[in-house]
Amino acid sequence: MSQDEVVSQTFRALIESADRKFARVRDLPLYGHRSQNQHYFQKVFKAYMRLWKYQQENRAKLVASGLNRWEIGEIASRIGQLYFNQYMRTSEARFIVEAYVFYEAILSRKYFEGAKVKQLGVRFKELRFYARFLLVSLILNRTEMVKFLVDRFRDLVDDCNANFRETNFKEWKIVVQEIVRFTKVDTAFAYIRPLRYCAMFDSHAASLPYVARFHAKKVLKFKDAILTSYHRNEVKFAELTLDTYRMLQCLEWEPTGSFYQKRPVLPNDHSGASIDHSGTSGVIDINFVADMTDPSLPPNPRKAVLYRPSATHLLAVIATVCEELPPESIMLLYLSSSGKAGHSNVPQGEHSGGSRKSSSSKIVSRISQKQNSSIPEYHVNGKKESSDCYENYLWLGPRGNGDRNNLYPGDILPFTRRPLFLIVDSDISHAFKVIHGAEKGETAALLLSPLRPAFKDPSSADTTQYGSQFTFFLTAPLQAFCQMVGISSSDANVDIYNDAESILSTSFSEWEVLLCTSTSLDLVWAQVLSDPFLRRVILRFILCRCVFFHFFPPEASEEYLPVCLPQLPSCFSPKSDVVQSCVRRLANHLGVADYFHLSDA
Repeated sequence: MSQDEVVSQTFRALIESADRKFARVRDLPLYGHRSQNQHYFQKVFKAYMRLWKYQQENRAKLVASGLNRWEIGEIASRIGQLYFNQYMRTSEARFIVEAYVFYEAILSRKYFEGAKVKQLGVRFKELRFYARFLLVSLILNRTEMVKFLVDRFRDLVDDCNANFRETNFKEWKIVVQEIVRFTKVDTAFAYIRPLRYCAMFDSHAASLPYVARFHAKKVLKFKDAILTSYHRNEVKFAELTLDTYRMLQCLEWEPTGSFYQKRPVLPNDHSGASIDHSGTSGVIDINFVADMTDPSLPPNPRKAVLYRPSATHLLAVIATVCEELPPESIMLLYLSSSGKAGHSNVPQGEHSGGSRKSSSSKIVSRISQKQNSSIPEYHVNGKKESSDCYENYLWLGPRGNGDRNNLYPGDILPFTRRPLFLIVDSDISHAFKVIHGAEKGETAALLLSPLRPAFKDPSSADTTQYGSQFTFFLTAPLQAFCQMVGISSSDANVDIYNDAESILSTSFSEWEVLLCTSTSLDLVWAQVLSDPFLRRVILRFILCRCVFFHFFPPEASEEYLPVCLPQLPSCFSPKSDVVQSCVRRLANHLGVADYFHLSDA
């Protein structure tokens, strides 16, 4: 056997071994069993690194024996996928950056583009590569790269459809439609600031000493989150919905310094001419990741993002995460879904805009019809019957018959043996009030959305187009405020929006001082106040509640307000001037004060 044949056979054996290990890791759940999953990841990673190094060292012989460039691309794509899966398991930024490095190298070196022949299998590999690279670029907020990839991806699907007429590419056309729809929503006001926690925007110098000195009787660390959403026809890409995408971003650190300013390098030079990488050796600069991560940042909390889980699967994940939750830690559970029989949020509570008088009469009219509504009243105080916990439910999606897709408030109670931070965004969110006072060990922190969205423009109330409003307020409050009052991205003025951000920043800093110095702050909130992510969510909830309170007339029902349990101190009430003044300044600055029922300063 010649040396070339030995090299070729060894290479094929390494591919088979790496692929077998990859299949086992790919099928592992993205939650639980940290040490075991890490062990498997290390094994498959070593297998692919060995394979990658071998093809680099023997590139000439492998090419002579028939190695195709797309095969190198497929190996690199697998490594990128491996890194991305590990990011989804751990939320460590370095893993998704590594995935980006490999995917960008595949694109720039055109590993798949030499296979423009009738190789259907190769075309599917290329399609999967583009879909995965799009998801990674989307999460990393590489806006320009996303735009570039969308165009390339659309062209590739059209090319495949034209050249393989006997094959149905309908599913891939749907994927193209999904990403176009997703980016259309996501890029509105995108230039203002990142969704991630950014020291440039979210660390307030005036309140920083108070936050640093603050210490409650009990301090909990935020280590784990579970995120899931389901609404009919909701905006999504792959298995990431718009709501879970926003929450995923909101619970991560934004890299600082040069990375924040970095722009992706597209596979074209400035003259527009295509760069030729056909002669490259296949070396991918793995050390490049060191320039794209910020070692000064703490680790991200680990997040399990579940796509349309059954109720039993969701409960199994909650149980697993709860069981593995480190001591003195808290778990965040985020649920965004329609209630009852899965009806999407009907825009019954939207603000139709115009004058206060006309909008007030319409809202009062809606409230007068409340007795005919199927939404029951819930009481915070008083004895809770066990049946109250199972009268209403979140609808997690169409899956057969029975209760497999129904999540009841009572289903959450067993997990209150450990600290729980629960966010529910639904038209029956207030049904989860019954959890307060019925916990099994630890008092839960509850943030519950209004039962109806509120918009000046009723067309904006469609969650299938814009995502859930409450989630938007918790993740991008200024953008949510603008959407609420009908200010679109086409009306954007950078200076005006920067000044609006300054108004919010000043108010949040003031509220942080009040939170840290309050003598009446419930321990449930005090024990998580040191965590920057949860503290920011609490501040944005305070803003959201005040905005809703003054958007509706005084006689409006509490159904149109978000709820927090236990209660925050009275100084954070929507009627408090320290909170109300923020909404007043913001509304005056943006020229929309007439839409709000604000008392005079």
